[in-house]
Amino acid sequence: MTDTLLPAAPQPLEKEGDGYFRKGCNPLAQTGRSKLQNQRAALNQQILKAVRMRTGAENLLKAATNQKVREQVRLELSFLNSDLQMLKEELEGLNISVGVYQSTEEAFTIPLIPLGLKETKDVDFSVVLKDFILEHYSEDSYLYEDEIADLMDLRQACRTPSRDEAGVELLMSYFIQLGFVESRFFPPTRQMGILFTWYDSLTGVPVSQQNLLLEKASILFNIGALYTQIGTRCNRQTEAGLQSAVDAFQRAAGVLNYLKETFTHTPSYDMSPAMLSVLVKMMLAQAQESTFEKICLSGIQNEFFMLVKVAQEAAKVGEVYRQLHTAMNQEPVKENIPYSWASLACVKAHHYEALAHYFTATLLIDHRLKPGTDEDHQEKCLSQLYDHMPEGMTPLATLKNVHQRQQLGKSHLCRAVTHHEESVREASLCKKLRNIEVLQEVLSAAHQRSRLKYTQLREDYDLLNLIDVPDIISKTEREVEIIPPQFSKVTVTDFFQKLGPLSVFSANKRWTPPRSIHFTAEEGDLGFTLRGNSPVQVHFLDPYCSAAVAGAKEGDYIVSIQDVDCKWLTVSEVIKLLKSFGQNDIEMKVVSLLDATSSMHSKCATYSVGMQKTYSMICLAIDDDDKTDKTKKISKKLSFLSWSTNKNRQKSASTLCLPSVGVRVAGPPVKKKLPSPFSLLTSDSSLY
Repeated sequence: MTDTLLPAAPQPLEKEGDGYFRKGCNPLAQTGRSKLQNQRAALNQQILKAVRMRTGAENLLKAATNQKVREQVRLELSFLNSDLQMLKEELEGLNISVGVYQSTEEAFTIPLIPLGLKETKDVDFSVVLKDFILEHYSEDSYLYEDEIADLMDLRQACRTPSRDEAGVELLMSYFIQLGFVESRFFPPTRQMGILFTWYDSLTGVPVSQQNLLLEKASILFNIGALYTQIGTRCNRQTEAGLQSAVDAFQRAAGVLNYLKETFTHTPSYDMSPAMLSVLVKMMLAQAQESTFEKICLSGIQNEFFMLVKVAQEAAKVGEVYRQLHTAMNQEPVKENIPYSWASLACVKAHHYEALAHYFTATLLIDHRLKPGTDEDHQEKCLSQLYDHMPEGMTPLATLKNVHQRQQLGKSHLCRAVTHHEESVREASLCKKLRNIEVLQEVLSAAHQRSRLKYTQLREDYDLLNLIDVPDIISKTEREVEIIPPQFSKVTVTDFFQKLGPLSVFSANKRWTPPRSIHFTAEEGDLGFTLRGNSPVQVHFLDPYCSAAVAGAKEGDYIVSIQDVDCKWLTVSEVIKLLKSFGQNDIEMKVVSLLDATSSMHSKCATYSVGMQKTYSMICLAIDDDDKTDKTKKISKKLSFLSWSTNKNRQKSASTLCLPSVGVRVAGPPVKKKLPSPFSLLTSDSSLY
């Protein structure tokens, strides 16, 4: 993964073509998905209002001393809690509205669970970024109005991404863009005053922070949620569609797992490590289910070895859903996981375990050893189907004994019927699942098939002769795995690139005011040499040359020459520009780096309605060299008012593309690691 993005040269922004950045979907379009998302937004507002009223009532109850007032407040609290519970159930209903997100093709398959997108409030970057550009970079902030507008438009588009790869790319572009914005405008030791508000997708509770990390984490969550919606939309009646579904759920698991490992102290319930672990399990379980459907797509042949394979694949799906259901019922996620999700996980666990026993019964009852049959192969397969054979039975003897095969097969059918009955019962206990017709149809059909086969073979006194069959060992030919997000494949435009190379012109660097140096090249000799890439630095300065007399110093960064922006020019380009003036007077503007402000611990208070004692901290890693810097004196930064007349007003727009890993800027060694717009894309990243 790319750790540092350093452009080779500036390129102009192209707004006319499709390559600028994609827009989101029309939020007013009356599609099923947009209606559902609008209902989610309205519910979030109702939940916010109810939570605020409950908080006020609780405060009044604490402060009141009059007994009648306290009784009345308690009554109001009971009503408010009841309203909140009803709103929570409505939100749960939206989370289980799987039909809206499923493929438009009619299919006789159990629905999959998608995640809803997190909702947010509008954010105005303009005032804060303009002030910071004027104060920190000493440039005319009005020259960056278009760039700020582009950033706000991109954020607005990310609220309604399309449900395809273009929507994922849009969200990833904004996430990477936030890395540049964080490096340029968000110092680690100071709050910028921009309040980001995001609503919990499971509880509807809003969380607000003056911290860009909340914005980045929420965008990551929405990337994972969008992948789940893409997965549920795939046509599960074709092999290509099922493969796309498997890939989408694995990528969703990768994004959510990356979010869990990178942002370990999120103030939102749906992004807590425990909840994200459950969501990752759910995505992998749905990927495993799609893998099973892909195996069964062409039809299940009534053949011994095929039935062994399908039985173990079904047992694998049942196992992962059993583990998922167990995880969903653990604290602290049990309180916030929708009841319908946990019920559906339990239903699927029983359903696929029943299928495993049904296919095992079929291979035992319908297939018998015949002359020329590969006995060794069948014996090996049957022995690998169980961790141990039933008492008094051996694989080869069971294969040869028709009565034993019949009894063992009927015992498996009995287990299958029991699991089917349990899955139907679990589905009937949940109101939301009772309303999903296709789910009821699939469960009922599978149940009737097992009962019919058992009825055809049932004899008197079967209940006395049934064998306690062992569980079937789960096995799969294709183990699903987490696919990490691939941010490096997305080409990103740094809207504020004309501020200069990010390695130097960032929020955690401080410079002297830009100084105008008036000098001439005496007999073609400038009196100094240059080094570095972009921007270039003055090196080996002759103390008696005209540039030194005018105030130039070794290590100065050249930002402009005769009003020509030089921040992105290389050494050869700057030398060529200087020599083009000949013996004429040259005006060169330079700045000097005061210090490389080290990362410092910074606390960030979190406002989260309805969440008590929520607190987050930015824990930035500090190198050993940084510890020694604490004893150094930091030069006082001069006010920008004293040198506002010397601002560089040359406008230059450019495009930044992702380079290969390990790109470094030539120049003198610096004591501290250069800032990276991907400060949160590594395992040693800042946590909040």
